[in-house]
Amino acid sequence: MEILISAVIAILTSCGVYLLLRGRTFPIILGLTLLTYAVNLFIFMSGRLNTSASTIIGVGDQYADPLPQALVLTAIVISFAMTAFVLVLALRARAELGNDHVDGRNSIEEIKS
Repeated sequence: MEILISAVIAILTSCGVYLLLRGRTFPIILGLTLLTYAVNLFIFMSGRLNTSASTIIGVGDQYADPLPQALVLTAIVISFAMTAFVLVLALRARAELGNDHVDGRNSIEEIKS
């Protein structure tokens, strides 16, 4: 199970980095989203999978660690706010510049010259 989760985290991270290196704003937003999913999964899995652990202290011998769950919940809220901010920033840049290139150039002709 740990190998599968590690592979999923690696795939999410690599796809997120690939999309971050694109020249348009929408793939960059998707790349940031994939990276936040990878980080959330990594933090959540740092608490270890234990299906026999109790969620209430004192009921069983072992209990689930609530810290990774709280960190992931906080990270989800922060990533949602960051994604909303970057999306609004990209829409504003698109409205003012007329395109969605990251470097801010107006047309393909300016890139070639």
